[in-house]
Parts: sequence; C-alpha cells; structure tokens
Amino acid sequence: MKRATNQHTIRPSAFRVRGAVLAAGLGATVVLGAGTAFASSGTAAAAPLAASTTADSVAQQAAAQAKAADAAKKTAAKKASDAKKKAEDKKKAAKKNAASWKAPVKKYKLTASYGTGGARWAAKHSGQDFAVPIGTDVVAAHKGTVVKAGPNGAGDGPAYGNAVVIKHSNGKYSQYAHLSKVNVKIGQQVKTGQKIALSGNTGNSSGPHLHFEIRTTPNYGSALNPAAFLRSVHVSI
Repeated sequence: MKRATNQHTIRPSAFRVRGAVLAAGLGATVVLGAGTAFASSGTAAAAPLAASTTADSVAQQAAAQAKAADAAKKTAAKKASDAKKKAEDKKKAAKKNAASWKAPVKKYKLTASYGTGGARWAAKHSGQDFAVPIGTDVVAAHKGTVVKAGPNGAGDGPAYGNAVVIKHSNGKYSQYAHLSKVNVKIGQQVKTGQKIALSGNTGNSSGPHLHFEIRTTPNYGSALNPAAFLRSVHVSI
C-alpha cells in the first residue's frame, strides 16, 4: 500500500514537469513569433520610407537639371541678343559714316587716280581727279574748318590753281584744287555736303576737273590714297 502511494505521488510530478516544459516551449514560440512579427512590421515600414527618399532624390536631380538647362538657354539667348545688337550697331555706324562723308562732286567721271605717273606731274599724282564741267558745285566731303583757301594752290603752289583745304575732326585734311571760284574763307566752319567752290581748269590742268586729296597735314606731300580712304568711310566712287 505504501509503494502504490509513492507511484501515485511521482506521476503527478512528471506531468507537471512535462507541462512546464510545454508551456515554456509555447511561450518561447509565442515570443519568437511576436519578434518575427515585429521584425516583419519594421521592414515593411522601412520599405516605403526608402522608396520615398529615392523618389525625392530623383525629383531634386531632375529639378537641378531643369534649372541648369534653363540657365544655359537664357545664356545662349543673351549671347544671341548681344550678337544681334552688335551687328545692328555696326550697321548703324556704317550708315552714319556713309552719311557723314560724301563725294566732293556729282555726275563725274574718274580720270587720273592716286599714284599715277607721267610727264604731267613732277612726282606721282597725289590725288583723285573727277572730270566735271567748269562751274560744277564742289562740296565739303566732311564737316570741318577751312585752313587754306585761295589762289596759288592756297599756298601749295601754282600747279594747283585755286584751292581749298579743310581740316576734319579725325585729324585728316581734304584738299580741292583747279577751282574756278572759291566760296569759303580761312577759319570758316563748313558742314558735310556744303558748297565750298566751283570746279574749273586753273593751274596745271589739262582740262576741266576737280583734283581731290586726303592728307595727314594741311600741306603738299602728306597725301593718302583718297579713293581708298573714301571706301573706308563707306563712300563709293
């Protein structure tokens, strides 16, 4: 009877131990499951955040590229505008220059040119000859101040006949010779295209014409090619 009682006592203990182990296992499973669920929940929350960050970065990159493209477009447009304005200003300046210089006579025929040699001249020809009838209006090729005017080439010698020399603001001088009449005086201010004399055949001349020079000084011996100079100021002869 005593032995049977002992066996009864042991069995409930074994069941308790086994139950405790099962309970512990179940608890671990529950806890592990909860951890797994938490980990899964954390990953799921992180995924949208990462996607949002990537999208923001792409958007910022696109915005920066668009801004750079817009800036480049504006720079190109400004350069084009500046180039167009520069071309227009150059064209206006050319027109202004063309309007500010004139040929000294109208309805002419070009005869002896600058640098021509021959028995008619002691040295090579120093100007451009415009063949016109006697009494043709001679005008100032450009505005300036009369510094020489009168017979004897206005001081440059009898070969020039009656002559006029005008000083211009660019430091150049224009000379008009073989005149039949002089209409201006020394010190007089003249405008571009203003009548200053009448053409003639005075001095060393083989026929009615205007002898025209561009000089670097008011005196004989400083002449430049007048046709080339007139072309440089947009006057075609």
